[in-house]
Amino acid sequence: MSAARRWLGSLALLLCCGQSGAAEQYVSVPGAALRSVLSAASPQGEVTVAAFSLRRQAVTLREFLAFTDAHPAWQRSRVPLLLADHSYLHQWRADEEVGSALELEAPVTNVSWHAAQAYCRSEQARLPTWSEWELVAAADATRRDARADPAWRAVILDWYSSAAIAATPVPNVYGVSGIHGQIWEWVGDFNALLISADSRTQGDPDRLQFCGAGAISLQNKQDYAILMRVAFLSALGGASTTDHLGFRCARDIKSKDVKEIYETKN
Repeated sequence: MSAARRWLGSLALLLCCGQSGAAEQYVSVPGAALRSVLSAASPQGEVTVAAFSLRRQAVTLREFLAFTDAHPAWQRSRVPLLLADHSYLHQWRADEEVGSALELEAPVTNVSWHAAQAYCRSEQARLPTWSEWELVAAADATRRDARADPAWRAVILDWYSSAAIAATPVPNVYGVSGIHGQIWEWVGDFNALLISADSRTQGDPDRLQFCGAGAISLQNKQDYAILMRVAFLSALGGASTTDHLGFRCARDIKSKDVKEIYETKN
């Protein structure tokens, strides 16, 4: 059997027989109308986001290592370049060796969109859409939408400008941690953001992708931190990986559970 056929067989097994992630890792997010930074989201500038659930924290090195152990097709030495570029998990010492116990609790990075989607499917989930991610990212510790607060926007920009790989230190109003900081996150529909980034395939990908915000004509400078993410994601391909890009998973919520969520959150 060829290596490609074995890889496809392993992928089929993953899609059919993935294990469920622990329910306590996810928090419920009520649906809402969102004023998106994407002006093309709707003629009114708003999108309606249905209720969903989201991982409290980004997927860690420990969790992704367990995933690749269970599904070797996604190990660094085996994954095809079509699904992950040469930098995929490049900081790992070996397929089954990452680093210290402390490092294992950090968010996993250098993971492609394809690999992130596969991980989420393994726990019967998916990557969040951009609108879902933006809805949660608008919240602070007490408000669902803190974006109009200049002090809050300044705090976010401070996190982005920090030299350390840091993230939001406390959960926001939904119970989600680390949504802002220097570890950015994949979204399921990243390739629909449609922002042009000139020369994005030349030179150092990490540098050009982080500098991609220069390709946007900023109509709403107060959302600059989020617009940087739009530009960054729009410069990627499905096989792209970078040192500052991780992910978290989301799940749809069954309609019978939506009423309970609103009663709990409101």
